[in-house]
Amino acid sequence: MRSPRARRTLAVFATAAVLLATACSSRGDSAEEDDNQAATNQSGAVSASFGDLGPICKPGTPSGPSVQGVTDKEIKVGVVSDVGFTKNPEFIDAAKVFTSWCNDAGGVNGRKLVAVTRDTRMLEVRQRMAEACREDFALVGGGGAMDGMAVRDRLECLLPEFPGQTVQVENQGSDLQVSVQAATAGYWPYEGFYTWLVKEAFPASAGAVGIIGGDSPVSKSHIGRTEESLRIVGANPTYTELYPPTGVADWTPYAQSIKTKGVRGLIFHGDYNSLAKLEQVLTTLDYKLDWIDANSSAYSPAFLEVAGKRILDYQNNVTDLGGFHPLELADSSPAVKQITELYAKYAPGAEVTFPALKAFSAWLLFAKSAVACGEGLTRKCVYETAAKETNWTGGGIQAPIDLSVRTGVTVKCFNVEQATSAGWKPADFGPTSGPYRCNAPATKLSGDYGRPTTLADVGKTMDDPRLN
Repeated sequence: MRSPRARRTLAVFATAAVLLATACSSRGDSAEEDDNQAATNQSGAVSASFGDLGPICKPGTPSGPSVQGVTDKEIKVGVVSDVGFTKNPEFIDAAKVFTSWCNDAGGVNGRKLVAVTRDTRMLEVRQRMAEACREDFALVGGGGAMDGMAVRDRLECLLPEFPGQTVQVENQGSDLQVSVQAATAGYWPYEGFYTWLVKEAFPASAGAVGIIGGDSPVSKSHIGRTEESLRIVGANPTYTELYPPTGVADWTPYAQSIKTKGVRGLIFHGDYNSLAKLEQVLTTLDYKLDWIDANSSAYSPAFLEVAGKRILDYQNNVTDLGGFHPLELADSSPAVKQITELYAKYAPGAEVTFPALKAFSAWLLFAKSAVACGEGLTRKCVYETAAKETNWTGGGIQAPIDLSVRTGVTVKCFNVEQATSAGWKPADFGPTSGPYRCNAPATKLSGDYGRPTTLADVGKTMDDPRLN
């Protein structure tokens, strides 16, 4: 039996996972190679083009000096995942679909991609990073809730990363990382979303905004940045509450406090099951907020099912996708529609989720860059090639982002979704470019929330010969 301290520690990490990591994933520790082999050439030649990127993967006859994780036949890449804890396979499903398609199209200049799951089981982050440091060429399309724990290890072994998501400040924008999602400690990526909420959509809510989050160090850091960002846009956070990492048996006291304090807008840093329970009590108390930021982890059919028609018709749940194309509008995006078709072919039954879109964009960036490096593939080449992309859209998966900016990368485009009993749909937020609004302000935060880890922090530089 675990001690009380062990149970509390595990609960804190569990809360960090559901609050801040929209899912890490896998189906096992070593099944990927068999999956890729089974998929390779299953159905003959396939189109190598994706969205408006043109051909991504292609055949070839590679040869030359081998580097870690690269032979004449294959490229071994790691996919970081918390699947042993979360039981959610979305990142590994994305890895399976992408590598199967790419390998069917010829691979990376003839080399087959082999995705290896690095399952942290939430707490074994450094152990899995040690394995990746010994065996992998790069980390692609994954993420873990406690990713900051091993970022120094990754930089010490000079391992490039193309994450599907980043969570902790130490890892967001760290060196040797090219992320398709703008995130950095110095800025809060939801400033555009908050500006729309409190200055345009619901100005009366600006003086009464509440924040609820789990009682964990990671969540507290996010709450601090949320509070400062709200003040920047002219809102007043009048209610801030933490809930126990072990969960809440009765949300009535929280709902009553929200009602008593007259909260009109609520930001929820937590899992969607807890949010649905809170909203059930609020609705029973006949207290309707102007808006509830459900956070992007709720952007799924699962939240709609848990919340139910009564809550969805009464409360106004919204979330910001940060410039990624809405899944329910897949038919209006050739790139997103192509992803759904690839899933149907290579992982029938698997769900295309919001994190899967981010992971797929990361895989596309890695593969495109690796192909451009030619036969003499090195870590330095693939990293520097990816970091030259100034208008990355993943072929149409997301709004443009400049990946060449290595510090202070900010969100310029955002898009707001609304939960209804008929499903998720775009809110009336005034898009300016397709499904996105691309006038988001970006104000540097003044608080000390930590900083991303650099090569200099571990005594390394880009001139290290192991990168070549």
